[in-house]
Amino acid sequence: MTVIDIHTHSLSDNWLKLVREKGKPDLDIGTLPNGGEFLIEYGTPSMGFHSAMFDYEERLRDMDAQGIDISVVSLTSPNAFWGTAEISNESAQIINDDMAAAQTAYPDRIRFFATLPWEYPELAAIELGRAVKLGAVGVMTLANIREKFLNDPLFDPIWADIEKRDLPVLIHPTVPLGAEKMDLGTYRLLGPVGFMFDTSLALSRMILDGFFDRFPKLKVIASHAGGYLPYVSKRMDLFFEQGGFDKKITDLPSTYLERIYYDSIIYQADGLQSLINLAGPDRIMFGTDYPHAADIPVLKQLVEDLPADQTAKILGQAAQNIFNI
Repeated sequence: MTVIDIHTHSLSDNWLKLVREKGKPDLDIGTLPNGGEFLIEYGTPSMGFHSAMFDYEERLRDMDAQGIDISVVSLTSPNAFWGTAEISNESAQIINDDMAAAQTAYPDRIRFFATLPWEYPELAAIELGRAVKLGAVGVMTLANIREKFLNDPLFDPIWADIEKRDLPVLIHPTVPLGAEKMDLGTYRLLGPVGFMFDTSLALSRMILDGFFDRFPKLKVIASHAGGYLPYVSKRMDLFFEQGGFDKKITDLPSTYLERIYYDSIIYQADGLQSLINLAGPDRIMFGTDYPHAADIPVLKQLVEDLPADQTAKILGQAAQNIFNI
């Protein structure tokens, strides 16, 4: 069985150099008591830096140790969504070039999601075409793009282009709106709580705005097992049916949640089962979040404890079908 990890992240020295030189005031670099560095996104501490983010040889050794055959890498938050149009475009170009080089160097082990300067649709269209020629197997975006929601009409040309190319899109969380007022930094709640909220809000807006009716062929993948949505799908239906507001969709919200795709990054068996109950194993793909905070053996064991046919689909078959790997 080919095991495919569809949710892994990679940075590059060139990207970090750009952050150091041109990141402020949007991005900054903080220093930990032990001397290590971490990224600060719009005033909120986010990820720490360590070697596995930059070293593909180390990544391959870890993949071998965990029994992972193929990793699909992507640029995590803040992605290329910072700075001016020129800086955003430069950021996307740098990371696409670096990831394409890794895919070329390790063609049996590495694939990558394209990074785009989403705020600038004309630049994004050019970079999408270039990234596809470089070998991108999908596209990565964040759940909000500098406080613009993904269903903003500004982004419609990008979505239409992606849909036409039949590329999967991984929606990954970032710093949610109002993060500073929510004080997500003090106890490092951005990753475990804030990220889940950001994904849930983004997809809820897309559903209720009729986004998935406008782009019915899009293959959207929700990060971290869909955030909170699998557990509140029927609550969404209740408030949709009883709410007194102008409705842009006729089907229940939960039916749209059944049509999108998910990674399997959740650490409870009952949570994974809820996701399977919602979407089915054909729409769930194995993910780890490597090299960020993760317990890969636990994530893998939860999938391996499922019935054999479900295990095979989640660990590899679903991804092979969606990404044509």
